[in-house]
Amino acid sequence: MSLNTPTAELFYIYDSHCPWSYASTVLVEKVLSAFPAITLRAMHIGYYDGDNKVSPITLSAVGEFSQVAFGANYIDTLNYTKDSTLVANLMAWVQNKSAKSAFELLQKLQYAHFVLGNELTDEESVSDIIDELKLSPPAKCLQSNKLTKDAEFAIHDIIEVQEIIGTQAIPAMLLACNESLVLLNHNLYLENPEAIIEAVKLELENLS
Repeated sequence: MSLNTPTAELFYIYDSHCPWSYASTVLVEKVLSAFPAITLRAMHIGYYDGDNKVSPITLSAVGEFSQVAFGANYIDTLNYTKDSTLVANLMAWVQNKSAKSAFELLQKLQYAHFVLGNELTDEESVSDIIDELKLSPPAKCLQSNKLTKDAEFAIHDIIEVQEIIGTQAIPAMLLACNESLVLLNHNLYLENPEAIIEAVKLELENLS
């Protein structure tokens, strides 16, 4: 079997405003670069709904066990509640309409949030990124007051996947091949992201 089998998919359950998801996106990038025929299914859970904050303890742990950096502007926002509703709407739309752009969009949004301190809660805060990628999302995707139908459907799909894997923890990375599904333990690779490439190679061989 070719390791670039077109039947292989990587399901990535995440929240754009979750620091652990920010760290795990690096792993997704490594997998997609090493196995370009793997299809990414990016699934935004919409965990941050404007009522919860990111703990400094969480941020410290992510910094200790991964290689990602947090900007001073982001650190200054830790006293504020986080709301990823707009990004959940935007990512659900792009995953359905222009899936090839989804991962690049996610990376740019995470950089804007975790490095530049952009809260990503209104149209103005994402307009430059949208223009750069030449995307044209409808206005309903650029609001943070409620989830769109597409985002709600995406979360419903996530819940079904979580039932299958038996955990609601995020982020989560799952490799699917030939109707089999395996949960990748992203925690094992955060300190050394390159190591996930060999792990995925072995899983693809096992699933073939």
